[in-house]
Amino acid sequence: MRKLIMFIGLMSASLFALAQSASDYNYSIGVRAYSLMQLPKILNQTNTQDYTSMLANGAMIKFNDNQVSYRISGNYFRDDITFDNTCATCEIGKGKVTDYSFKVGFEKNFTYSKVQPYFAFDIGYRSNRFTGTTSPKSGLTGVSEKTVDANKNGLVMAPVLGIKVNIIDQITLFAESSLDFYYSYEKQDISEPNGIARTVNSYRKWEFLLNPVSAGIQFNINRKN
Repeated sequence: MRKLIMFIGLMSASLFALAQSASDYNYSIGVRAYSLMQLPKILNQTNTQDYTSMLANGAMIKFNDNQVSYRISGNYFRDDITFDNTCATCEIGKGKVTDYSFKVGFEKNFTYSKVQPYFAFDIGYRSNRFTGTTSPKSGLTGVSEKTVDANKNGLVMAPVLGIKVNIIDQITLFAESSLDFYYSYEKQDISEPNGIARTVNSYRKWEFLLNPVSAGIQFNINRKN
């Protein structure tokens, strides 16, 4: 019985030491290797529930203080996009989407162990811009291709649930999920061919964007005395 108690005590001490490996360092630098995210809606896009895969799209720096870390993060994505506009048989939108954000927040570990679940909350700024065209799918006469510049800017707030695995003292793997509460001011500038006519609309709106997974690696630097 005494040996069993000693064994449990040694295991607990070992797990405690492993759990402190990241917080034993003043700073951590993280890279998001893979993310699966929902992008903000463009015009009257129909497939807004689709997810977009992103590689190496973000970075993060953390200031560690025992079980709490203060984090600053940034994400950037730019790619070609094609989508149905208004309805599946109405219009097709084609162009380039650029999406980026900057956030600050905190991160709190739940347990002392090698595998650490955590909660985080971030708040910051997000911008989303689409430049391209919309054109009719049915080839209706009198309906032509339009040039579009749709721009959103606003506040983003994101609760986060994640898990970290301390591989060695200096290296930690992480994966997290988040929900972006995005309040934006949107301006849509739509022009007819040859500048015959131009329509400018503006909106203020809330969007709720699920990001099922974001995974990466974190490097812990500057060990505390």
